[in-house]
Amino acid sequence: MLIVYQDLNRRARLQLGQERWHSLQPTALVHEAYLRMVDQTQIQSRNRAQFFAISAQLMRRILVDHARRHQAEKRGGSDQQRLSITSAEELVAQPLVDLLALNEALDELSQMDPQQGRIVELKFFGGLSIEETAEVLSISHATVEREWKSARAWLRRQLE
Repeated sequence: MLIVYQDLNRRARLQLGQERWHSLQPTALVHEAYLRMVDQTQIQSRNRAQFFAISAQLMRRILVDHARRHQAEKRGGSDQQRLSITSAEELVAQPLVDLLALNEALDELSQMDPQQGRIVELKFFGGLSIEETAEVLSISHATVEREWKSARAWLRRQLE
């Protein structure tokens, strides 16, 4: 259990690493995700990768909810919530993105191509590797790599 906790904490640190607006600490993000997971009695992960996929969804929701609350507190101020994307290996070229804009774009992508949306969520918010993502989605590594590349390009265009 300690190894899982440490892995979740590492993934949370990657997500929160260079954000300038947030007040969340990695431990708080992990604990909140865990509490939400415990509250959802239907959650049953078949394996480690799927467990981290569920964690990725929950962390995404927590970060987006936190960004929305922060923006609401500012009453629509001009400050943008920004999220480090250094944990998403090829997206490093764009060091910061607006989390709410990313969430909107990811929702739009998921409507157009649910598989690509899921891949982005798993890789970006969950920090899953190509192999883990392929395992969770029961698709080939090559498909994950191809869809990840396509989804990143589409998201870059949407976020510019």
